[in-house]
Amino acid sequence: MTQPELSTELLDLLRSVDTPSVCNAIEVAQKKRGFSNFTHKTMLINDSTYPAIVGYARTAKIAALHPPEEKPEVIKARRMQYFREMAQGPRPAIAVIEDVDYPDCIGAWWGGVHTAVHNGLGLCGAVTNGVMRDLGDMQPGFSVVAGSIGPSHGFVHVRELGTPVSIMGMQVEQGDLIHADRHGALVIPTEVIPELFAALTNMMETESIILDPAREPDFTIEKLEAAWAAFEKART
Repeated sequence: MTQPELSTELLDLLRSVDTPSVCNAIEVAQKKRGFSNFTHKTMLINDSTYPAIVGYARTAKIAALHPPEEKPEVIKARRMQYFREMAQGPRPAIAVIEDVDYPDCIGAWWGGVHTAVHNGLGLCGAVTNGVMRDLGDMQPGFSVVAGSIGPSHGFVHVRELGTPVSIMGMQVEQGDLIHADRHGALVIPTEVIPELFAALTNMMETESIILDPAREPDFTIEKLEAAWAAFEKART
């Protein structure tokens, strides 16, 4: 399915909010609970101070636990084709890489070299169920949301390019719109994109009905009851 064009206004708003807020806003736009296309296990980020990343998925599958069975020239050619694939497609873009060894991942695809290369190719970050390393040497500003941290690259090699991937229960196809931060990642459903700016704005305004009085020094249970009644009315 062709993705609707992202307006600058929506893109800026998505980058300014966390992934839980987007998860809530998707349900607001869908007018129901139950959205579940997000990472279902704890994820790690290379720098917790980085803002959220938003972009279209560039997908691939890797493995590292065992040496590749294909000829070295095939593996080398596929790696270069991988970089060509990452350099293509709409922007902003996020590399979404499934390590097929999961849950026994041992080889880091993401470290100092690959974060610099992907950043140079125009990607803003990466999401993987696999391993990252070189935490002090990664490209500044390039977010990696990963399943684990480890010291080795193992026998890491590319298996597939552009195919659907699964990241901690999140199902991703090439070109899906991804939002990710230190909480994990999610796929923004195509059908809610036209409604998402209004849904996020409405959600933040509604939450302020509770948050503003709750943060006042004279907050009481009576004020909570009044605020909650207004909150419930605004949500219906």
